Amino acid sequence: MTSPLTLAVVGHTNVGKTSLLRTLTRDVGFGEVSHRPSTTRHVEGARLSVDGQALLELYDTPGLEDAIALLDYLEQLERPGERLDGPAKLRRFLASSEARQRFEQEAKVLRQLLASDAGLYLIDAREPVLAKYRDELAVLASCCKPLLPVLNFAAAGSAQVESWRSALARLGLHALVRFDTVAPPQDGERLLYDSLALLLENYRPQLQRLIADLHAQALARQHSGRQLIGELLLDCAACRRRVSSQPSQEQAAIQALHDAVRRREQTCVEALLRLYAFRREDAASAELPLLDGRWGDDLFNPETLKQLGIKVGSGVAAGAAAGAGVDLLVGGLSLGAATLLGAIAGGGLQTARSYGARLLGKLKGQRELTVDDGVLQLLAVRQQQLLRALGQRGHAAQQAIALKGGAASPEQNAALLAALRKARAHPEWSSLNPHATLAQAERQAQIEALAGALTTA
Repeated sequence: MTSPLTLAVVGHTNVGKTSLLRTLTRDVGFGEVSHRPSTTRHVEGARLSVDGQALLELYDTPGLEDAIALLDYLEQLERPGERLDGPAKLRRFLASSEARQRFEQEAKVLRQLLASDAGLYLIDAREPVLAKYRDELAVLASCCKPLLPVLNFAAAGSAQVESWRSALARLGLHALVRFDTVAPPQDGERLLYDSLALLLENYRPQLQRLIADLHAQALARQHSGRQLIGELLLDCAACRRRVSSQPSQEQAAIQALHDAVRRREQTCVEALLRLYAFRREDAASAELPLLDGRWGDDLFNPETLKQLGIKVGSGVAAGAAAGAGVDLLVGGLSLGAATLLGAIAGGGLQTARSYGARLLGKLKGQRELTVDDGVLQLLAVRQQQLLRALGQRGHAAQQAIALKGGAASPEQNAALLAALRKARAHPEWSSLNPHATLAQAERQAQIEALAGALTTA
């Protein structure tokens, strides 16, 4: 079996080495991230595997703190007439008492780089190119290991990317990668591993396999995320409350519906965070607006009529489907309601259970409260906003994502509402309703249809 590629992540103190490891491993709990200098005091490792095979081992190291003094000390280690190469000089240093005392942190870094196949030299691109950084690179070059500079915070307004590019070129380091550990660029990991493959040709197959797996995982997360959002929208669209036409009861029902939808949205948010390996506190939803709900007559939904065996295209049914409420009365019923009652009477027991009670409630003056289209659109926009943010977020980010919503295009709204129309006619599909049946294949197919109507662009 091919041994994994080992990489030491090295650099000055407090430039984001642990943050880079968190983002590459998608582990918010790896190491300790802090603005305090010298937070990492020991070498810590992580392994990336595909199908059980370890492809890459990453080692976080302490920050280099006094490279200027260390470089002077290394130059003093050579005896008269000696011409030690870099690794030999470092081995003499590592055997000295100074490596256990004054330069203990630097010794840990150098031991790990010597034991690794290559190193990632992390740079805070907001910093000017100072002498201490040049001396760090000179010390690290003594290990005679391939070194790939990684510019962190390169997108910041104060970044000095060109100064660093010029300085690195003068030191013989012409390949570099921009990679913001808090908000990685799109395809940032692929670019990082592609650059490593240029430096380490023998490890190219492993790195390409890792790149392919990362791409497949990203697509799978997006698909699963859209499914979670689709299920949220279906649950909310199919949710209904039967309420007596009394103002006090109506207001209580509206509040209860609002609370149920809010809890259901939070469940979706937490599921998306778990899917992307983030913590619950990494996203905060703004409160849903308390709208009046939707006092609809979904008994006349075309999907409902279809389930009852009524052809929507026929004259009477078409009027009922449009909610026309024809004025002609038949035994105290509107013609549309009489048509529905006849269909229920001619149907089976399950049809009578599903729709008979709803029609009876209507005849008794009850109203059905459902979630307003505007709330469904807001939920869709907010959750898609979260899905996009999670796909672009590094696992070292500390600030929570704020979900406020926004406006979708008319085309997006039309596609979404068309997909939700069918869900409204199936209260048995909503986990927010009593006696829901959630294992139906048709329900799952509708979730897929809703997921397809969503966009993450």
